[in-house]
Amino acid sequence: MKYQPPYTITLEILNRVAAISEAIGRLTVLTDQARALRLRRINRIRTIRGSLAIEGNTLSEAQITAILEGKRVIAPPREVQEVKNALAAYDRFDTWKPGVEKDLLEAHRILMSGLIDEAGLYRHGGVGVMAGQQVIHMAPPADRVPQLMGDLFGWLAATDAHPLIASSVFHYEFEFIHPFADGNGRMGRLWQSLILARWNPLFADIPVESLIFEHQAEYYQAIQESTQKTDSAPFIAFMLRMILDTVTISAPQVSPQVAPQVGELLAEIRGEMGREALQSALGLSDRKSFRERYLKPALADGLIEMTIPDKPNSRLQKYRLTDKGRQWLAQHGNE
Repeated sequence: MKYQPPYTITLEILNRVAAISEAIGRLTVLTDQARALRLRRINRIRTIRGSLAIEGNTLSEAQITAILEGKRVIAPPREVQEVKNALAAYDRFDTWKPGVEKDLLEAHRILMSGLIDEAGLYRHGGVGVMAGQQVIHMAPPADRVPQLMGDLFGWLAATDAHPLIASSVFHYEFEFIHPFADGNGRMGRLWQSLILARWNPLFADIPVESLIFEHQAEYYQAIQESTQKTDSAPFIAFMLRMILDTVTISAPQVSPQVAPQVGELLAEIRGEMGREALQSALGLSDRKSFRERYLKPALADGLIEMTIPDKPNSRLQKYRLTDKGRQWLAQHGNE
């Protein structure tokens, strides 16, 4: 008898599948190739940062970018290794097939190389999922892992469930089995992205990971609730909410019509900068004109933010890009 993971399709799940499909359709129409390539790099870095941060890695997007560019970064060697491995894994992303078990083992080997002895091999010992001192999940015994993973891949190959649902079920079941000694979280998230990217290539570049990182407690809670209910519906619903939010954020409507002056301002901002430094970078001498035509509209559109928002006129006030501003730059910065 073929293995069938236990899950219920709720109305909430169906509505989210419909909403994501519609949003992805819009995004596909509106994303030209040049923009997609600019977004791919920025989102890949965001994805890696999100996935590794969930596992306790402290490196910032700027540090990950530096490693990608081959620059030396002062950070714990293990964390640098994790980033290098993740960059190498995402470079191979397009070559793996979600239904091929040896591809999963190969991905784990690259992702965990130099970090654990059993990189690319299923675990040989028992493993539990801890929250602090508390064991929240005891994974099945090691000798059952090959059979359980074989059943899961068999189900994935045969299922006619929508890829949004199938990928979430696979992710939950994978975390339940916990087939590796370490790296299960990042592998489960990677494989869900891979299943989704085979449905729509845009998912190779949509950083669902960074939203999961922002809702980390809910992520673990959804896994736990699904285990208690012996039904992965809570986890499916959670993942679909994360995917919908990410797709909505990635959609071009976050890219407002921006005045040329505001675009120039965004292009000049490096980290946090004061008013005088910005005026100087733009070659502007008139303070009033700078405030009215550059600063105010950029703040009003949420493209930049103050470092001391509760004291707008502070002499120590500086300005920095928001996520929305960074996204606008990624889409329009080279135009």
